[in-house]
Amino acid sequence: MKFLVLNGVNLNLTGRRERDVYGGESLDGINAELAAFAAAHGHEVDFFQSNLEGEICTAIQKAEGTYDGIILNAGAFSHYSYAIRDAIAAVKVPVAEVHMSNVHAREEFRHVSVLTEVCRGEVLGFGKHSYFLAMESFWL
Repeated sequence: MKFLVLNGVNLNLTGRRERDVYGGESLDGINAELAAFAAAHGHEVDFFQSNLEGEICTAIQKAEGTYDGIILNAGAFSHYSYAIRDAIAAVKVPVAEVHMSNVHAREEFRHVSVLTEVCRGEVLGFGKHSYFLAMESFWL
């Protein structure tokens, strides 16, 4: 299988911002571990991060025919981006929504994701391991 891991707004600051919430490891470090995990299971993975909503939509649209699954941590876009929601709904590539924190234990505005209903599932609250669990769910 071939995966696209998409990270949204502010995820490029992982390891530097709110370390008590997101941990101290950089996004590059997490991506390196995910690449090794995928390879160890005979799979491939590409990575893309953007703070721009439209770039994330374009990446989702371009994924069709190239990737077997998308692992998406849209960050704060999860709570209000109908554009990303519509991009997910428009493609046949299954998307697993990921959050490193338990959004239900945080501020009330984080409790609802507009993306969840068009995703194949959601993994949240396990820090960087949320990505691994989401990836693994595609082949279990």
